Amino acid sequence: MTPSQHPLKSHGGLIRVWRAFGYSLQGLRAAVQHEAAFRQELVIGIPLIAAAPWLGRSLGEVLALIGAVVLVWMVELLNSALEALADAISVEHHALLGRAKDFGSAAVLMALLLCTGVWGWVIVERWA
Repeated sequence: MTPSQHPLKSHGGLIRVWRAFGYSLQGLRAAVQHEAAFRQELVIGIPLIAAAPWLGRSLGEVLALIGAVVLVWMVELLNSALEALADAISVEHHALLGRAKDFGSAAVLMALLLCTGVWGWVIVERWA
């Protein structure tokens, strides 16, 4: 049996796209419901995205501002997935699972620092 013939593999088409969209919405709902960090980043990020067209002086700046916020959300979702998977494997302390969680946390920190840098740069350029 080839990988494309596997019964658990999807077979494409619009139904697959529709189902994938549904799974994505499920994931977003689960993140809002179960992840405090994601909720906090949404509360901060939504007003920032609303302010981006006002603050950015060009389409590129507006897209950079919005993209930096969305990147934080994306990395947070991946970090939450990694943590959920690690917790499903074992709730007991395991050095490699702990390291994986730390890597995910570090990725979120880097995304937050990048976002802060982009917003700071645009703000300084606008009013300096």
